[in-house]
Amino acid sequence: EEVEDATELTKRDRSHLESTLKLNEDKPADDFSGVLQRLRKIYHASIKPLEQSYRYNELRQHEITDGEITSKPMVLFLGPWSVGKSSMINYLLGLDDTPYQLYTGAEPTTSEFTVIMHGPKLKTIEGIVMAADSARSFSPLEKFGQNFLEKLIGIEVPHKLLERVTFVDTPGIIENRKQQERGYPFNDVCQWFIDRADLIFVVFDPTKLDVGLELEMLFRQLKGRESQIRIILNKADSLATQELMRVYGALFWSLAPLINVTEPPRVYVSSFWPQEYHPDTHKDLFLKEEISLLEDLNQVIENRMENKIAFIRQHAIRVRIHALLVDRYLQTYKDKMTFFSDGELVFRDIVEDPDKFFIFKSILAKTNVSKFDLPNREAYKDFFGINPITSFKLLSQQCSYMGGCFLEKIEKAITRELPDLLGSIGLGKKPNVLSCDITGCGETPKNRYRKP
Repeated sequence: EEVEDATELTKRDRSHLESTLKLNEDKPADDFSGVLQRLRKIYHASIKPLEQSYRYNELRQHEITDGEITSKPMVLFLGPWSVGKSSMINYLLGLDDTPYQLYTGAEPTTSEFTVIMHGPKLKTIEGIVMAADSARSFSPLEKFGQNFLEKLIGIEVPHKLLERVTFVDTPGIIENRKQQERGYPFNDVCQWFIDRADLIFVVFDPTKLDVGLELEMLFRQLKGRESQIRIILNKADSLATQELMRVYGALFWSLAPLINVTEPPRVYVSSFWPQEYHPDTHKDLFLKEEISLLEDLNQVIENRMENKIAFIRQHAIRVRIHALLVDRYLQTYKDKMTFFSDGELVFRDIVEDPDKFFIFKSILAKTNVSKFDLPNREAYKDFFGINPITSFKLLSQQCSYMGGCFLEKIEKAITRELPDLLGSIGLGKKPNVLSCDITGCGETPKNRYRKP
C-alpha cells in the first residue's frame, strides 16, 4: 500500500518547463524602458489629442492608460468551471504545495477575477486598491462598480516567469446561472480583459464540452481575436485512446458554429497539473503538446514590445477613422442646414440613413482606410444620442500654429513614427545588422547629385 501511495503522489519532471520558458537563465530581461518612453510620448502627443477631442472612448469604451502601455503581456484563462484553469496556473508557476498556490477543487472554486503578478514577496491586494493605483493597468476597472471590485483580487508572487508576464484567472462559466446573480456585468468585465490580453487560453475538459448561452456569448466577444485564442483540452490522460479521439471530435463539433474562421484555432491536448500522467496513456504526445504550448507562451513574451507597438498603432488607426467619420457627419450636417431648417430633424435624417449621404463611402475613398476597419453604423446612433453633433469641431479647425494639426500628427504616428519604433527594436534584436551609431541613420541623408 505504501508503494502504491508513493506512485500516486509522484510529481512529473519540470525540466522541460524551465528550459522552454528560460527560467534558469541568469541573463537579465531586455530593457525596453527607452522604447516604452518613446511609445508613451507618441501616444500622448499624436494620438490622445484626437481621441479626446472626438470622444473615442465613448464609442469603444477603451481608454489607454500609461499603466497599460508599460504593462507586461497578459495571459487570460477562460472556460467552464472546474476544468483546471487554476491548477494549470499552479503547475506553470510551480506553486503546488506552497503557500502561494491558488485554491482548486472539483466544485466551482474561483469566484473572483484573480490577477497573478510579480512582486518581491507574497502579497494579496484587494481589488479596490488595484483600481485606485494609477501606476497599474487596472484603474479603468472602477467603472464596473464596487460589487465587481470586491470580486477582483491581485496576488503578487516572487517568481521569475511573472517578471515577464501576468496571468489572469477568471470565474468558471456556469451555464445554469443567470448573469444578474453575479452582481456585476460579467460579460463586460470579460470583454475588458479580452481586449487587453496577449494570449487567451480557453480551457475545456472531457466532461464539460457542452456549449450553452454564456459560453456562446463569450465566443461572440472573442470575434476578431482568433489569432490570440488557444483551445486547451485538459485532463486528457484521464481517457483511453479511443475515448480521447471521440472527445476531441466532440469538442470541435461543439465549437465549430462559434469560431467562424477558415483556419481553426490551435487545440492543445494534455494534462496540465504536476502529477505524473496516468499509465497506459500517450505520455509522449501529451508532453510534446505541453512543450508546444509553452513555446507559444514564450513567443508572446519574446514579442511583447512588437505586440505593444502594433496594439497602439491599431488603436491609432481606429481613432483616426472615428475622427474622419465624425468630421464627415458634421460636414454633411453643416451643408444640409439652412436658416429655416430644424437642426434636430436634419441630423436625425443623416444618422438614420448615413448611406444616403455617402458618409461611410466617402471615408473609404480616402487612402489607408479599409472597409473592414469601419465601425458599425448603428454604434453612431447611440454615440450621437449622447454627444450632440454641434459639440464637435471640424478636423480642419483642429489646428494650431505651434502644435500643428491633430489629423496630420496621428497620420505621421501611424505611417512613420510607430513603424520606425518597431524597426528600432528589430535592430536591437539582430546584432548582425548595423546600428544607428555606425550608420548615422538619424542624420539627414546627403544629396550626392546636388552641386556644392
